[in-house]
Amino acid sequence: MKELLLSLATEQPDPFRKRSIAREYLQARTLLALQDSGAFTNWAFVGGTALRFLFHLPRYSEDLDFSLDRPSSDPRFRAHMRSVKFDLAAEGYDVEIKAREGSAVAAAFIKFKGLLHELGVSPHADEVLSVKVEIDANPPAGAALETRIVRRFVMLNLLHYDRASLFAGKLHAVLSRKYTKGRDLYDLAWYLSDPEWPEPNLVLLDNALKQTGWKGEPPRSSNWRTLVRRKLDQVDWQRAIDDVAPFLERPQDRDLISADTFRKLLKSTN
Repeated sequence: MKELLLSLATEQPDPFRKRSIAREYLQARTLLALQDSGAFTNWAFVGGTALRFLFHLPRYSEDLDFSLDRPSSDPRFRAHMRSVKFDLAAEGYDVEIKAREGSAVAAAFIKFKGLLHELGVSPHADEVLSVKVEIDANPPAGAALETRIVRRFVMLNLLHYDRASLFAGKLHAVLSRKYTKGRDLYDLAWYLSDPEWPEPNLVLLDNALKQTGWKGEPPRSSNWRTLVRRKLDQVDWQRAIDDVAPFLERPQDRDLISADTFRKLLKSTN
C-alpha cells in the first residue's frame, strides 16, 4: 500500500499538497491499524481530523485525537501503538513511535523517516514526517457516541462523538484556549455556516469547561453565542489567519477568518 501513497503524491501539483496528502494517507493507515487492533471498542474519534474524515471539513489536520468512551476504560495505549508500528513497518515504512502516558492524556508521535525525501518534497534524506496520536483518558462526562463507516483511502468503521458533542468540543477549545488558534476559528465558522448542524451538546460543554477551570457563566442555549462573541473580541485576527492558512484546501478561505464573518454567523444562528 506504500505504492499507493507514492502514486497519490506524484499526482499533486506542489510540495504543500504532496506533504498534506501524505500525512492524510498515513492518518488513514494509522486509523486502520488502530481499528484492526481493537481500539475503536472504546476510543472515540474527536477533533479536527475527525471532522475531516467523517464530515469532509475542507482543511487538512495534523493530529489524531481521541477520547475514551468512559474514564474507567483501559486505553491499552502502548499495545495499540505496537500494533500500529508493526502494521506500518510491514508495508515498508521506516517508522519509529515515541509514546508517553500521563494520568489523563496519553500521546505518541509516529515518525516516518525519509518519506518526504522519497516523495520529492524534501532534499533531506533524514527529514521526518510525523503523525501525532493523543487520547484523553479522563474525558468530561456527557458525550454521545456514534459509529460510522467511511472510506478515505481505506475502509474505516469509526467510533466517534456525535455531531452535537463534536461541536461542544470545538466550543470548549475556542472558549478555553489561552492563545489564538486559527484552525479553531475556521472550524467554528464551518459549524456555524451549516443550518442543518445541531445545537452543541451543552452538558458536555459545561462539564468540559468546569474540568479546565472555567470561571465564566455556565453555557446555556440562551447564552453560548454571547460567550463566544466575548471571546472573539480578544482574537488576534492576523495571527489566526497565519495559523490556519497552511492547512486550507482553498487558500481563499483565509478571508473568512474575520470579525465580520463571525458577527454574521453568530447572528444568523439566533
